Amino acid sequence: MRLLHSRPPYNFPGIEPELSSFERAKVVVFPVPYDSTTCYRGGSRNGPRAIITASRQMELYDEELGYEPARVGIHTLDELEPSMNSPEETVKRVEEVIGEIVENKKFPLMLGGEHSISLGAVRALAKKYKNMSVLQLDAHSDLRDEFEGTKFGHTSVMRRIGELCDTVQVGIRSMSKEEAEFAKRKKLKLFHVKDSLKPKFIVSSLKRDVYVSIDLDAFDPSEVPAVGTPEPGGLHWYDMLAILKEVASSRNVVGFDVVELCPIEGDVSSDFLAARLAYKFLGYIFKPRLPRV
Repeated sequence: MRLLHSRPPYNFPGIEPELSSFERAKVVVFPVPYDSTTCYRGGSRNGPRAIITASRQMELYDEELGYEPARVGIHTLDELEPSMNSPEETVKRVEEVIGEIVENKKFPLMLGGEHSISLGAVRALAKKYKNMSVLQLDAHSDLRDEFEGTKFGHTSVMRRIGELCDTVQVGIRSMSKEEAEFAKRKKLKLFHVKDSLKPKFIVSSLKRDVYVSIDLDAFDPSEVPAVGTPEPGGLHWYDMLAILKEVASSRNVVGFDVVELCPIEGDVSSDFLAARLAYKFLGYIFKPRLPRV
């Protein structure tokens, strides 16, 4: 029984049991509070909880789309217990959980946590979608082969993902010489911030099935200051929405993540933007699939 004056349920985005049960839900939210390989500002382990907390204050109705995306059913899992043994072990745990979500014919939305966790999701989905692309929205290329003794840290995540499937990188404005040489040698599809105004051009490089990885430092720090490694000159809200809308309308999005939120005490604006972004993207993805009433 829910009390008359109780607060919204603690799930994403604060919805009642009839829309949040696993059986009813089409979407499963997977929180991964992990930041073991972070190299600058720590705290992304607190990101998933901050996003879920902020999401409980959102209006469920989307005025642009004209419906409530929550009506597709959204179930929130308990937080993952990361491995203390190694980053690779945590990636394996993520892969196992995403694999179970997919086996149950649910759509995975993963909340991070540092960016290294995206590899586990891609590994699981690549087993089902054999010709999949990964769209990375990020300030950093994350193409180092190894950094600080591991090949499975957040600075190497796209190098590992690129070994599994095609990648398209958008918003990149920071990379090492090693990464730049690797990208040039491999002829990777890399779009800088100025290219974000051409969403159709970006999406044309993607295959039919797409996993989207959103590192919040893709945004300009003036809009999202609460990230581990902010970089000037990033994307703005409507730039990001234009890309996500185009991907959702012209490709089969098989899952996505929102990672690298490092909450700032006393400033919840980034938390709320991250929650709203995830909910907005779900709205774009699922609107064509809603049953008629």
